[in-house]
Amino acid sequence: MIRSGEKAYAFVKASGIIGKSFISRRITALNPINRLSELDQLVFGSEARKLPERELLSDLERRLSGRGVAAISSVLKSFKNPPVLFLLLLRVYEYSDLKTALALIAEGEISSKPAFTPLGSFSTVNFNAWPDPKAMLEQTDLQFILAYLDHNKYPAAPAEPGEDKSGEVSLETALDRDYYTKLWTSLTLLKKKDRIAAEKIIAEEIALRNCAWVLRLRRYYGMKAEEVKQHLVVIEKNNKLCEDALAALEYSMDDYGEWENWKRLRFLNPVSGHWQADPRYFQNAASEYLYHMALHWFRTSLSYVDKVFCFIKLKQFEEDLLTSCTEGLGMGMTCKDVLVALELVS
Repeated sequence: MIRSGEKAYAFVKASGIIGKSFISRRITALNPINRLSELDQLVFGSEARKLPERELLSDLERRLSGRGVAAISSVLKSFKNPPVLFLLLLRVYEYSDLKTALALIAEGEISSKPAFTPLGSFSTVNFNAWPDPKAMLEQTDLQFILAYLDHNKYPAAPAEPGEDKSGEVSLETALDRDYYTKLWTSLTLLKKKDRIAAEKIIAEEIALRNCAWVLRLRRYYGMKAEEVKQHLVVIEKNNKLCEDALAALEYSMDDYGEWENWKRLRFLNPVSGHWQADPRYFQNAASEYLYHMALHWFRTSLSYVDKVFCFIKLKQFEEDLLTSCTEGLGMGMTCKDVLVALELVS
């Protein structure tokens, strides 16, 4: 049982953090930024690092991730026992780091330890045991994934001629399915009035994730329909979250006309020249849509629990945005270029 005082305090704390975050109108503060050092100064102020630009890129990305985790953790500590939903939202960093770690281990690239995102008391995977996967996952709910590493099912790759991979599930897909299944199940632990926004946003996130993977695997790997299906996140008793992705298996990747009745048409890149369905464009459009959903419900929901859920999603969106700006600046772009590419400003 979540106490009403805890919920109210968490929301007040989240509101204070959101007011200083680079979302909504404050996104425009990124427009004038042309150098990594300028972005560092804008985001971290007096804590900005005086490093050469070439060294600042990876350092800034690490600190941006730590900044997001610190903000979310500070709000979760408002609860004596944070809702499982919130803990899972924070653990998305752990799942991402685990994918990276196991991929490197599978490929034998263990000479240097990756920069994992520390979750403090909220962590479950022992990344200090790198590069021993069994020690990393011992007595955690992710131990099951070791079987995928043993069978070399990471990373996902197209089948070689004559090779049948139609029934094989990659480690990355297995982790995604595990994460989203737990996330969906955690909703049932909340009162219905406290999960209205969370349920809508998570359902859309899963559905759009599946669509993005269909486009990605068809475009970049040339996978056939049956093989692509093995990479979809399927939530038991909710097949609707796969419907749009399954429909996308039937359309030509080079004929816009075939997509005109598709439910997710709005997320496809506009017709221009020799049109091809662009997975990157779809992913960016879907991310922007989910961001606006979270912003809307953060402002309008009557439930403090839903508001805190939306706060976490907004902070993670902000981190993704700032990381994209960091990467863009590292490639010689300006922040304005990145925001235009993401269609966040015109």
